[in-house]
Amino acid sequence: MKEIKRMLLISRMERDSPKVFHYGASLARKLGADLYVMHAVHNPFGLEGWNVPVPNLAEEYKKLLEDTHRQLVSMIAGEKQQGIKITEIVATGEPAREILKAVKEHQIDVLIMAAHSEGKLEHMLFGRNQDEIIRKLPCSVLLVKSGTE
Repeated sequence: MKEIKRMLLISRMERDSPKVFHYGASLARKLGADLYVMHAVHNPFGLEGWNVPVPNLAEEYKKLLEDTHRQLVSMIAGEKQQGIKITEIVATGEPAREILKAVKEHQIDVLIMAAHSEGKLEHMLFGRNQDEIIRKLPCSVLLVKSGTE
């Protein structure tokens, strides 16, 4: 079995992000692995083809990104104080492409992400990127299930 040295945790705008983060941090701590935490920022409102007014959606999306990032920074700071090596990655672009790029660039052994529990807004914005990511990954995947299932 290949030794797990580097793990990439995907932070998304969902209620299970803290749970996913804690799984990743706990596993990194136990294995002595480096943890990379990635937030892929995707701006669907900059794309052409939107023919309906979306100012409220755009504002809600912006607030969601800010709140998620603030929460993530707080969790990372707490884990760093406990000695885990964490590298933050913020990527702007199409999430599947950015995640695959980071996996290759950082030679990731395991990708950690939530198991399809996105809310309605996230589903509309990200679609089925998770399926695409999993099919194309050169590494193993840990999908963290929601606590409500």
